[in-house]
Amino acid sequence: MPQIAITLAEGRTPAQIRDLIHEVHAAVLRTANTRPEYIRVVVHEVPRTHWATGDITLSEMDTATTASAEEQS
Repeated sequence: MPQIAITLAEGRTPAQIRDLIHEVHAAVLRTANTRPEYIRVVVHEVPRTHWATGDITLSEMDTATTASAEEQS
C-alpha cells in the first residue's frame, strides 16, 4: 500500500491541494502496480513562519521580496 507524504508551505487554495492529490495519485497508480483504493496521499501544510532555508523563514523571504518590489516601484 503506497503512502505518499507531501509537505508544503501554507498558502495554496483547497483546489490547488486537491489537484496536487489527484495528480500524485494518478502518477502512483500509473507506476506502482497497485489498486487505486490502496494509495494514500497526505498533504501537510506548514506555516511559512515555521519553514526556514539558510536560517531565513519563508515568511521573512516573503517580506524581503515585497519590500524589494516596493523599492523598485
